[in-house]
Amino acid sequence: MKHIAMIGLSLVCLGASHSAHAASLKKTLSSVPAAELPAKAAQLIADAKPRDRETTTINVVKTALGINPAAAPSIVGAIARAVGPMAPVAAGTAAEEQPKQACAIAKAAAAAAPSQAGKIVLAVCRAVPPEYRCIAVGVSEVAPDANKEILEAVAIALPELGPEIGAAMEHATKSSPSVATTLDSTTVSTSSTKPTKPPGPPPPPPPVGGGGGKHYGKP
Repeated sequence: MKHIAMIGLSLVCLGASHSAHAASLKKTLSSVPAAELPAKAAQLIADAKPRDRETTTINVVKTALGINPAAAPSIVGAIARAVGPMAPVAAGTAAEEQPKQACAIAKAAAAAAPSQAGKIVLAVCRAVPPEYRCIAVGVSEVAPDANKEILEAVAIALPELGPEIGAAMEHATKSSPSVATTLDSTTVSTSSTKPTKPPGPPPPPPPVGGGGGKHYGKP
């Protein structure tokens, strides 16, 4: 019983500590001018201990977007420039919070950290799967040397497209296949292989002699 009570007390203390940290983080980010919010968010992550950096990135991105959602691409881009390995985490978290900005977020992250292009595409496609084409093509525009990694990331994020993407990449004549062309051919191929819905049964014939009309066949 005493052990259970100690566990409960520890959980309460942990929750209180987390709430206090979140409040402190919000106060810190809210205290800077809007134009300086991306740089401040990046600084907080860069200053975090390496073992805490991923958690800090998630918390900072969520807090910063709560203050200024429209600045999502700028915030993620600043983080990616300051701490490249955290670019996928920042982009994926931001895309979950602001799915309508997923394409712009991914492109900003990859422009700032092109070496992370494949991981960025994977994180953002997992967060917002319907936007996979826009995400992948946008990233390929700012990181053209990573086309292969970008396509592989899409195949991992959307396993149903994996075989088609793999086949398209095998038949590509260039060492760096076009992301847009590959995904377009994949989309056409996968949609053309879907079975068509069989026609339904014909409608039943109208009833003979139905309704309340007069039956002229009877005397």
